[in-house]
Amino acid sequence: MKKLTGQDRSITTKWRPATQAVRGGTARSQWGETSEAIFLTSGYAYDCAGDAAARFAGEQKGMTYSRLQNPTVEMLEERIALIEGAPAARCMATGMAAMTAALLCQLSVGDHIVAAKAAFGSCRWLVDSLLPRFGIETTVVDGRDNDAWKAAIRPNTKLFFFETPANPTLDIVDLEAVCAIAKQAGLLTVVDNAFATPALQRPMEYGADIVAYSATKMMDGQGRVLAGAVCGSEDFINNTLLSFTRNTGPTLSAFNAWVVLKGLETMDMRVKRQSESALQVARFLDGRVPRAIYPALPSHPQHELAVKQMPDGGGTVVAIYLDGGRAQAHGLLDALELVDISNNLGDSRSLMTHPASTTHAGLTAEVRADMGVEEGMLRLSVGLEDPLDLIEDFDRALRAVGL
Repeated sequence: MKKLTGQDRSITTKWRPATQAVRGGTARSQWGETSEAIFLTSGYAYDCAGDAAARFAGEQKGMTYSRLQNPTVEMLEERIALIEGAPAARCMATGMAAMTAALLCQLSVGDHIVAAKAAFGSCRWLVDSLLPRFGIETTVVDGRDNDAWKAAIRPNTKLFFFETPANPTLDIVDLEAVCAIAKQAGLLTVVDNAFATPALQRPMEYGADIVAYSATKMMDGQGRVLAGAVCGSEDFINNTLLSFTRNTGPTLSAFNAWVVLKGLETMDMRVKRQSESALQVARFLDGRVPRAIYPALPSHPQHELAVKQMPDGGGTVVAIYLDGGRAQAHGLLDALELVDISNNLGDSRSLMTHPASTTHAGLTAEVRADMGVEEGMLRLSVGLEDPLDLIEDFDRALRAVGL
Protein backbone atom coordinates (compact mmCIF):
# COMPACT_ATOMS: atom_id res chain seq x y z
CA MET A 1 0.00 0.00 0.00
CA LYS A 2 1.40 3.39 -0.90
CA LYS A 3 0.76 6.81 0.56
CA LEU A 4 -1.37 9.32 -1.30
CA THR A 5 0.93 11.00 -3.82
CA GLY A 6 2.56 14.09 -2.33
CA GLN A 7 1.05 13.59 1.12
CA ASP A 8 3.46 13.53 4.01
CA ARG A 9 3.55 15.14 7.45
CA SER A 10 5.54 18.13 6.27
CA ILE A 11 2.53 19.00 4.12
CA THR A 12 -0.42 17.79 6.18
CA THR A 13 0.67 19.57 9.35
CA LYS A 14 0.36 22.87 7.47
CA TRP A 15 -3.30 22.26 6.73
CA ARG A 16 -5.99 23.70 8.95
CA PRO A 17 -7.92 21.28 11.19
CA ALA A 18 -11.05 21.17 9.01
CA THR A 19 -8.93 20.11 6.03
CA GLN A 20 -6.96 17.60 8.11
CA ALA A 21 -10.24 16.07 9.29
CA VAL A 22 -11.14 15.27 5.67
CA ARG A 23 -7.77 14.35 4.15
CA GLY A 24 -5.25 13.81 6.93
CA GLY A 25 -3.67 10.38 7.15
CA THR A 26 -5.18 9.13 3.90
CA ALA A 27 -3.40 6.17 2.33
CA ARG A 28 -4.40 4.51 -0.94
CA SER A 29 -3.88 0.98 -2.18
CA GLN A 30 -2.87 0.15 -5.75
CA TRP A 31 -6.53 0.57 -6.72
CA GLY A 32 -6.49 4.33 -6.07
CA GLU A 33 -9.72 4.48 -4.05
CA THR A 34 -10.89 7.94 -2.95
CA SER A 35 -12.72 6.72 0.16
CA GLU A 36 -10.49 4.98 2.68
CA ALA A 37 -10.39 1.20 2.36
CA ILE A 38 -11.50 -1.13 5.16
CA PHE A 39 -8.87 -3.78 5.82
CA LEU A 40 -10.85 -6.55 7.49
CA THR A 41 -7.99 -8.85 8.38
CA SER A 42 -6.66 -10.22 11.64
CA GLY A 43 -3.20 -11.13 10.35
CA TYR A 44 -0.69 -10.52 7.58
CA ALA A 45 1.47 -12.77 5.38
CA TYR A 46 5.21 -12.44 4.81
CA ASP A 47 7.28 -13.11 1.72
CA CYS A 48 9.71 -15.19 3.77
CA ALA A 49 10.39 -16.26 7.36
CA GLY A 50 13.19 -13.72 7.60
CA ASP A 51 10.73 -10.90 6.92
CA ALA A 52 8.51 -12.11 9.74
CA ALA A 53 11.45 -12.20 12.14
CA ALA A 54 12.62 -8.75 11.01
CA ARG A 55 9.20 -7.20 11.54
CA PHE A 56 8.85 -8.65 15.03
CA ALA A 57 12.34 -7.40 15.83
CA GLY A 58 11.38 -3.92 14.65
CA GLU A 59 13.97 -4.00 11.89
CA GLN A 60 11.50 -3.96 9.00
CA LYS A 61 8.43 -1.80 8.52
CA GLY A 62 5.13 -3.53 7.96
CA MET A 63 2.12 -5.10 9.61
CA THR A 64 2.31 -8.11 11.94
CA TYR A 65 -1.10 -8.50 13.60
CA SER A 66 -4.24 -6.35 13.77
CA ARG A 67 -4.09 -6.20 17.56
CA LEU A 68 -1.05 -4.01 16.95
CA GLN A 69 -1.41 -2.54 13.45
CA ASN A 70 -4.10 -2.22 10.82
CA PRO A 71 -3.98 0.08 7.76
CA THR A 72 -7.47 1.51 8.35
CA VAL A 73 -6.85 2.08 12.05
CA GLU A 74 -3.50 3.70 11.32
CA MET A 75 -5.19 6.17 8.96
CA LEU A 76 -7.55 7.14 11.77
CA GLU A 77 -4.69 7.48 14.25
CA GLU A 78 -2.80 9.80 11.94
CA ARG A 79 -5.90 11.88 11.22
CA ILE A 80 -6.77 12.31 14.90
CA ALA A 81 -3.17 13.24 15.71
CA LEU A 82 -3.22 15.89 12.99
CA ILE A 83 -6.48 17.54 14.03
CA GLU A 84 -5.38 17.45 17.68
CA GLY A 85 -2.02 18.99 16.85
CA ALA A 86 -0.31 16.00 18.48
CA PRO A 87 2.84 14.19 17.31
CA ALA A 88 1.12 10.79 17.56
CA ALA A 89 -2.10 8.98 18.52
CA ARG A 90 -3.24 5.47 19.37
CA CYS A 91 -6.84 4.32 18.85
CA MET A 92 -8.72 1.84 21.02
CA ALA A 93 -12.01 -0.02 21.16
CA THR A 94 -13.87 2.48 23.37
CA GLY A 95 -13.44 5.79 25.12
CA MET A 96 -13.09 4.07 28.49
CA ALA A 97 -10.42 1.76 27.06
CA ALA A 98 -8.56 4.92 26.07
CA MET A 99 -8.94 6.52 29.51
CA THR A 100 -7.90 3.33 31.31
CA ALA A 101 -4.88 2.74 29.09
CA ALA A 102 -3.75 6.37 29.31
CA LEU A 103 -3.55 6.00 33.08
CA LEU A 104 -2.48 2.40 33.70
CA CYS A 105 0.28 2.39 31.08
CA GLN A 106 2.30 4.87 33.14
CA LEU A 107 1.33 4.10 36.76
CA SER A 108 2.71 1.55 39.22
CA VAL A 109 2.21 0.46 42.80
CA GLY A 110 3.01 3.35 45.14
CA ASP A 111 2.25 6.11 42.63
CA HIS A 112 -0.26 8.87 43.30
CA ILE A 113 -2.54 10.85 40.98
CA VAL A 114 -4.70 13.94 41.43
CA ALA A 115 -8.04 14.00 39.61
CA ALA A 116 -10.93 16.42 39.28
CA LYS A 117 -13.99 15.27 41.21
CA ALA A 118 -16.44 16.23 38.45
CA ALA A 119 -16.15 13.48 35.86
CA PHE A 120 -17.99 10.83 33.88
CA GLY A 121 -19.15 8.06 36.20
CA SER A 122 -16.80 5.43 34.78
CA CYS A 123 -13.84 7.82 34.99
CA ARG A 124 -14.59 8.42 38.68
CA TRP A 125 -14.78 4.64 39.12
CA LEU A 126 -11.28 4.35 37.70
CA VAL A 127 -10.03 6.91 40.21
CA ASP A 128 -12.03 5.75 43.22
CA SER A 129 -12.12 1.97 42.73
CA LEU A 130 -9.79 0.54 40.07
CA LEU A 131 -6.51 2.37 40.65
CA PRO A 132 -6.49 1.80 44.44
CA ARG A 133 -6.82 -1.95 43.81
CA PHE A 134 -3.38 -1.81 42.19
CA GLY A 135 -1.80 0.17 45.00
CA ILE A 136 -2.12 3.53 43.25
CA GLU A 137 -3.16 6.34 45.57
CA THR A 138 -5.70 8.92 44.37
CA THR A 139 -6.85 12.34 45.50
CA VAL A 140 -9.89 14.12 44.07
CA VAL A 141 -10.08 17.90 44.10
CA ASP A 142 -12.42 20.60 42.87
CA GLY A 143 -10.99 20.98 39.37
CA ARG A 144 -12.08 24.61 39.26
CA ASP A 145 -9.76 25.50 42.17
CA ASN A 146 -6.22 25.97 40.84
CA ASP A 147 -4.77 26.08 44.34
CA ALA A 148 -6.35 22.71 45.19
CA TRP A 149 -4.33 21.02 42.43
CA LYS A 150 -1.07 22.41 43.77
CA ALA A 151 -1.93 21.57 47.39
CA ALA A 152 -2.71 17.93 46.51
CA ILE A 153 0.73 17.18 45.05
CA ARG A 154 2.79 14.62 46.99
CA PRO A 155 6.34 13.36 46.47
CA ASN A 156 4.92 10.27 44.71
CA THR A 157 2.43 12.15 42.49
CA LYS A 158 2.78 11.20 38.82
CA LEU A 159 -0.04 12.94 36.96
CA PHE A 160 -3.17 15.11 36.90
CA PHE A 161 -6.34 13.70 35.30
CA PHE A 162 -9.41 15.77 34.42
CA GLU A 163 -12.19 16.56 31.95
CA THR A 164 -13.02 20.04 30.72
CA PRO A 165 -15.89 20.66 30.28
CA ALA A 166 -16.73 17.93 32.79
CA ASN A 167 -19.42 15.34 32.30
CA PRO A 168 -22.19 16.14 33.23
CA THR A 169 -21.76 19.27 35.37
CA LEU A 170 -19.84 21.24 32.71
CA ASP A 171 -17.23 22.43 35.21
CA ILE A 172 -14.32 24.12 33.46
CA VAL A 173 -10.69 23.48 34.42
CA ASP A 174 -8.20 26.27 33.72
CA LEU A 175 -6.02 24.37 31.26
CA GLU A 176 -3.16 26.81 31.13
CA ALA A 177 -2.90 27.24 34.90
CA VAL A 178 -3.31 23.59 35.87
CA CYS A 179 -0.94 22.32 33.16
CA ALA A 180 1.64 24.88 34.31
CA ILE A 181 1.31 23.66 37.92
CA ALA A 182 1.88 20.11 36.72
CA LYS A 183 4.91 21.01 34.60
CA GLN A 184 6.50 22.95 37.45
CA ALA A 185 6.19 19.82 39.61
CA GLY A 186 7.44 17.49 36.85
CA LEU A 187 4.04 15.84 36.40
CA LEU A 188 2.09 14.84 33.29
CA THR A 189 -1.46 15.97 32.54
CA VAL A 190 -4.08 13.63 31.05
CA VAL A 191 -7.08 15.56 29.70
CA ASP A 192 -10.39 14.08 28.55
CA ASN A 193 -11.45 16.44 25.75
CA ALA A 194 -14.50 14.51 24.52
CA PHE A 195 -17.04 17.27 25.22
CA ALA A 196 -15.14 20.00 23.37
CA THR A 197 -13.41 17.94 20.62
CA PRO A 198 -10.44 19.39 18.70
CA ALA A 199 -12.94 21.53 16.76
CA LEU A 200 -13.49 23.73 19.83
CA GLN A 201 -10.48 23.16 22.09
CA ARG A 202 -6.98 21.71 21.74
CA PRO A 203 -5.59 21.15 25.25
CA MET A 204 -2.01 20.65 24.05
CA GLU A 205 -1.96 24.30 23.02
CA TYR A 206 -2.40 25.09 26.74
CA GLY A 207 0.34 22.72 27.88
CA ALA A 208 -1.46 19.36 28.23
CA ASP A 209 0.74 16.30 27.67
CA ILE A 210 -1.86 13.62 26.88
CA VAL A 211 -5.36 14.09 25.45
CA ALA A 212 -7.88 11.24 25.48
CA TYR A 213 -11.17 10.84 23.66
CA SER A 214 -14.30 8.83 23.46
CA ALA A 215 -14.42 8.92 19.66
CA THR A 216 -17.85 7.32 20.04
CA LYS A 217 -19.15 10.81 20.66
CA MET A 218 -18.62 13.73 18.30
CA MET A 219 -15.91 12.10 16.21
CA ASP A 220 -18.33 9.46 14.96
CA GLY A 221 -21.17 11.86 15.67
CA GLN A 222 -24.04 9.67 14.55
CA GLY A 223 -24.35 7.08 17.30
CA ARG A 224 -23.05 4.17 15.22
CA VAL A 225 -19.88 2.71 16.70
CA LEU A 226 -17.64 2.68 19.78
CA ALA A 227 -14.07 4.01 19.60
CA GLY A 228 -11.45 5.76 21.68
CA ALA A 229 -8.17 7.58 21.14
CA VAL A 230 -5.15 8.79 23.09
CA CYS A 231 -2.91 11.57 21.74
CA GLY A 232 0.56 12.48 22.98
CA SER A 233 4.23 12.69 22.16
CA GLU A 234 5.82 10.05 19.96
CA ASP A 235 7.85 8.89 22.95
CA PHE A 236 4.74 8.42 25.12
CA ILE A 237 2.65 6.76 22.42
CA ASN A 238 5.37 4.45 21.09
CA ASN A 239 7.40 3.69 24.21
CA THR A 240 4.86 3.82 27.04
CA LEU A 241 1.33 3.34 25.70
CA LEU A 242 2.06 1.00 22.79
CA SER A 243 3.46 -1.89 24.84
CA PHE A 244 0.47 -1.69 27.19
CA THR A 245 -2.14 -1.79 24.41
CA ARG A 246 -0.21 -4.37 22.40
CA ASN A 247 -0.23 -6.82 25.29
CA THR A 248 -3.64 -6.07 26.84
CA GLY A 249 -5.55 -5.83 23.55
CA PRO A 250 -8.10 -2.96 23.68
CA THR A 251 -8.09 -3.13 19.88
CA LEU A 252 -10.24 -0.93 17.64
CA SER A 253 -11.83 -2.83 14.76
CA ALA A 254 -11.05 -1.74 11.21
CA PHE A 255 -14.74 -1.26 10.45
CA ASN A 256 -15.26 1.03 13.45
CA ALA A 257 -12.13 2.97 12.48
CA TRP A 258 -13.53 3.46 8.99
CA VAL A 259 -16.84 4.73 10.37
CA VAL A 260 -15.05 7.26 12.58
CA LEU A 261 -12.92 8.36 9.61
CA LYS A 262 -16.16 9.15 7.78
CA GLY A 263 -17.48 10.95 10.86
CA LEU A 264 -14.39 13.13 11.12
CA GLU A 265 -15.01 14.48 7.63
CA THR A 266 -18.03 16.40 8.92
CA MET A 267 -17.05 16.89 12.57
CA ASP A 268 -16.01 20.52 12.28
CA MET A 269 -19.29 21.67 10.76
CA ARG A 270 -21.39 19.39 12.98
CA VAL A 271 -19.78 20.49 16.24
CA LYS A 272 -20.09 24.17 15.41
CA ARG A 273 -23.67 23.88 14.15
CA GLN A 274 -24.69 21.82 17.18
CA SER A 275 -22.95 24.31 19.49
CA GLU A 276 -24.95 27.14 17.95
CA SER A 277 -28.15 25.18 18.48
CA ALA A 278 -27.13 24.24 22.03
CA LEU A 279 -26.65 27.91 22.88
CA GLN A 280 -30.09 28.76 21.47
CA VAL A 281 -31.74 25.95 23.45
CA ALA A 282 -29.74 26.84 26.58
CA ARG A 283 -30.94 30.44 26.41
CA PHE A 284 -34.53 29.22 26.32
CA LEU A 285 -34.01 26.79 29.20
CA ASP A 286 -32.17 29.42 31.23
CA GLY A 287 -35.39 31.37 31.47
CA ARG A 288 -37.64 28.37 32.21
CA VAL A 289 -35.88 26.06 34.67
CA PRO A 290 -34.38 26.80 38.11
CA ARG A 291 -30.87 26.46 36.75
CA ALA A 292 -29.39 25.89 33.28
CA ILE A 293 -25.65 25.32 32.83
CA TYR A 294 -23.92 25.89 29.50
CA PRO A 295 -20.36 27.21 29.03
CA ALA A 296 -21.33 29.89 26.50
CA LEU A 297 -24.10 31.30 28.71
CA PRO A 298 -23.03 34.42 30.64
CA SER A 299 -24.68 32.82 33.69
CA HIS A 300 -22.12 29.98 33.71
CA PRO A 301 -19.90 30.51 36.79
CA GLN A 302 -16.77 30.17 34.64
CA HIS A 303 -18.10 31.80 31.49
CA GLU A 304 -15.03 33.97 30.81
CA LEU A 305 -12.64 31.03 31.15
CA ALA A 306 -14.88 28.84 28.99
CA VAL A 307 -14.96 31.42 26.21
CA LYS A 308 -11.19 31.86 26.44
CA GLN A 309 -10.56 28.13 26.06
CA MET A 310 -13.40 27.46 23.60
CA PRO A 311 -13.79 30.66 21.57
CA ASP A 312 -15.65 28.94 18.70
CA GLY A 313 -18.51 27.52 20.76
CA GLY A 314 -19.58 26.11 24.09
CA GLY A 315 -20.05 22.53 22.95
CA THR A 316 -23.12 20.42 22.41
CA VAL A 317 -24.10 19.58 26.00
CA VAL A 318 -26.46 21.51 28.31
CA ALA A 319 -27.20 20.63 31.93
CA ILE A 320 -30.37 21.65 33.76
CA TYR A 321 -31.44 21.37 37.39
CA LEU A 322 -35.06 20.97 38.48
CA ASP A 323 -36.33 21.47 42.03
CA GLY A 324 -38.65 18.45 41.95
CA GLY A 325 -35.94 15.81 42.22
CA ARG A 326 -35.92 12.51 40.37
CA ALA A 327 -39.71 12.37 39.96
CA GLN A 328 -39.86 15.68 38.10
CA ALA A 329 -36.72 14.92 36.10
CA HIS A 330 -38.11 11.55 34.96
CA GLY A 331 -41.45 13.23 34.27
CA LEU A 332 -39.79 15.71 31.94
CA LEU A 333 -37.96 12.94 30.09
CA ASP A 334 -41.19 10.99 29.66
CA ALA A 335 -43.00 14.07 28.35
CA LEU A 336 -40.52 14.75 25.55
CA GLU A 337 -41.64 13.77 22.06
CA LEU A 338 -38.67 14.75 19.88
CA VAL A 339 -35.69 14.33 22.20
CA ASP A 340 -34.75 10.70 22.89
CA ILE A 341 -34.05 9.34 26.35
CA SER A 342 -30.51 7.99 26.01
CA ASN A 343 -27.33 7.92 28.06
CA ASN A 344 -25.22 8.44 24.92
CA LEU A 345 -24.20 11.89 23.67
CA GLY A 346 -22.59 13.52 20.65
CA ASP A 347 -25.18 12.05 18.28
CA SER A 348 -26.81 13.88 15.37
CA ARG A 349 -30.03 13.27 17.31
CA SER A 350 -30.75 15.18 20.51
CA LEU A 351 -30.50 12.92 23.53
CA MET A 352 -31.24 13.46 27.21
CA THR A 353 -30.52 11.45 30.33
CA HIS A 354 -30.86 11.54 34.10
CA PRO A 355 -27.24 11.04 35.23
CA ALA A 356 -28.05 10.07 38.82
CA SER A 357 -29.97 7.00 37.63
CA THR A 358 -27.87 6.18 34.54
CA THR A 359 -24.30 7.33 33.83
CA HIS A 360 -23.49 8.02 37.49
CA ALA A 361 -25.72 5.41 39.13
CA GLY A 362 -22.71 3.29 40.07
CA LEU A 363 -21.37 6.00 42.38
CA THR A 364 -22.56 6.50 45.95
CA ALA A 365 -25.12 9.19 46.70
CA GLU A 366 -22.44 11.03 48.67
CA VAL A 367 -20.02 11.08 45.74
CA ARG A 368 -22.75 12.20 43.34
CA ALA A 369 -23.73 15.03 45.69
CA ASP A 370 -20.10 16.14 46.01
CA MET A 371 -19.80 16.18 42.22
CA GLY A 372 -22.99 18.18 41.76
CA VAL A 373 -24.95 15.33 40.18
CA GLU A 374 -28.25 15.98 41.92
CA GLU A 375 -31.50 14.01 41.65
CA GLY A 376 -33.10 16.88 39.74
CA MET A 377 -30.27 17.15 37.21
CA LEU A 378 -30.63 16.30 33.51
CA ARG A 379 -27.99 16.26 30.76
CA LEU A 380 -29.00 17.25 27.24
CA SER A 381 -26.88 16.46 24.17
CA VAL A 382 -28.09 18.76 21.39
CA GLY A 383 -28.20 17.27 17.90
CA LEU A 384 -28.71 18.57 14.39
CA GLU A 385 -32.46 19.11 14.49
CA ASP A 386 -33.88 22.60 14.03
CA PRO A 387 -33.37 24.27 17.43
CA LEU A 388 -36.85 25.76 17.25
CA ASP A 389 -38.33 22.25 17.16
CA LEU A 390 -36.26 21.35 20.21
CA ILE A 391 -37.44 24.47 22.03
CA GLU A 392 -41.06 23.69 21.22
CA ASP A 393 -40.58 20.14 22.51
CA PHE A 394 -39.11 21.42 25.78
CA ASP A 395 -41.73 24.13 26.14
CA ARG A 396 -44.51 21.55 25.98
CA ALA A 397 -42.70 19.00 28.19
CA LEU A 398 -41.83 21.61 30.83
CA ARG A 399 -45.45 22.72 31.01
CA ALA A 400 -46.40 19.07 31.51
CA VAL A 401 -44.30 18.94 34.70
CA GLY A 402 -45.47 22.32 36.00
CA LEU A 403 -42.72 24.58 34.67
